[in-house]
Amino acid sequence: MRDRRTPWYAKAIVVLTLAYIISPIDLIPDFIPVVGLLDEVILIPLAYKLVMKLIPDEVKADVVLANNNGPIHVGVKILGIGAIVIVWFSLIYITYKSL
Repeated sequence: MRDRRTPWYAKAIVVLTLAYIISPIDLIPDFIPVVGLLDEVILIPLAYKLVMKLIPDEVKADVVLANNNGPIHVGVKILGIGAIVIVWFSLIYITYKSL
């Protein structure tokens, strides 16, 4: 997204997709069981495939190269995973004790 060589229309598709996902207005209301989330389940992979086709190959190659040579923040990832696991186990424990 930050690379200047990325076409504006690829960036626009990403922004519009995120705006639709965050928006409270949906084509299929989310309160309808299963079907309500179906539009997001279909939209996200389609938008991803379209954007990946629109981004030039040299931009993708440069990003992969920069990520492989950049600093690895393993500690931050482990802390994030640990925080998520603690939150989930806490919620499970609270739910179990309240029932």
